Amino acid sequence: MNLIDELKKVQARQKELESRLSDPSVLSNMATLRDVNTEFGDVSATVTIGERYAKAISDLKGAEATLATEADPDMRQLATDEITVLNARVPKLEEEFTLALVPPDPLDKKNTIVEIRAGAGGDESALFAAELFRMYTRYADRQGWKVGMISSSRNDLGGFKEIIFSVEGRNVYSHLKYESGVHRVQRVPETEKAGRVHTSTVTVAIMPEAEEVDLRIDPKDVNIETMTAGGHGGQSVNTTYSAVRITHIPTGIVVSCQDERSQTQNKERAFSVLRARLFALEQEKRRKEREENRRGQVGTGMRSEKIRTYNFPQDRLTDHRIGQNFHNLPGVMEGNIDSVIAALKVAELNDAFVSNEADDE
Repeated sequence: MNLIDELKKVQARQKELESRLSDPSVLSNMATLRDVNTEFGDVSATVTIGERYAKAISDLKGAEATLATEADPDMRQLATDEITVLNARVPKLEEEFTLALVPPDPLDKKNTIVEIRAGAGGDESALFAAELFRMYTRYADRQGWKVGMISSSRNDLGGFKEIIFSVEGRNVYSHLKYESGVHRVQRVPETEKAGRVHTSTVTVAIMPEAEEVDLRIDPKDVNIETMTAGGHGGQSVNTTYSAVRITHIPTGIVVSCQDERSQTQNKERAFSVLRARLFALEQEKRRKEREENRRGQVGTGMRSEKIRTYNFPQDRLTDHRIGQNFHNLPGVMEGNIDSVIAALKVAELNDAFVSNEADDE
């Protein structure tokens, strides 16, 4: 992929959109005007990033030419200093522009429903599920997003057998969608006296939040039950029937919610999770149909394969979809996962270009 050629394409698109913004037919339709104006803003931001990259490349070539032809020692030193600075800047600008070129997903701007469940490994798996929840909440804090609890089930050690929560903010799904799949952890559990390394798994599902306009649930397809909310060990924590369990009859999906104070709030929360699950199933079905005859791309859907390993003895995170290693696991568990997500976005872009070229053959 030639980034300068890609810059020319987005510059051409920017001019096209700028022209449309003065088109009477666009100006007379508020919905169309809003869509065109939004795309123009997004494309203009990409152009700005691309032009910074192109200028740095041009300046670097100019400095290298000066060094190759200039005899004056002072000019040669200036060129050498400029080359040193630009060689450090260009890779960062290249990555920034590459990420800006990632084709927008219609779902990218949506809020998300996140489900984390303990898998193989018993208590150790539940403890790691709690640590992943903390990692994502820390990451959300760094992004300025809001996290809301929907439901949870703890074990006796404070881990989570299951936890479901929402994340709301700007472009949440575009960042978190790469987290769906099986997360494997290798470490010595606190409960292990012999110091042996154990392997456990946790499953993560990232689902775009679906509004009623995205997916309508027929009331005849659901069975709604109410019950008293329960605490640890099954004890009742109140005497009112505020907890809600919804069963979607056609798919057999069951959603329970008891963390809110009122039955109405729990019902709304449960329906939001049910819509998200059904919407995600539909999106995964479409993805499989779309990619059936194309090479495998970076996983972003609700898949069951192992996507990542957290190896604590070796201080290494490995993302198996791109075959890349990252270090500083303590920092990762504090929510510093930007470099991992950036690498996945770049891989997705590269795969998309390969696939598009294949389609054009």
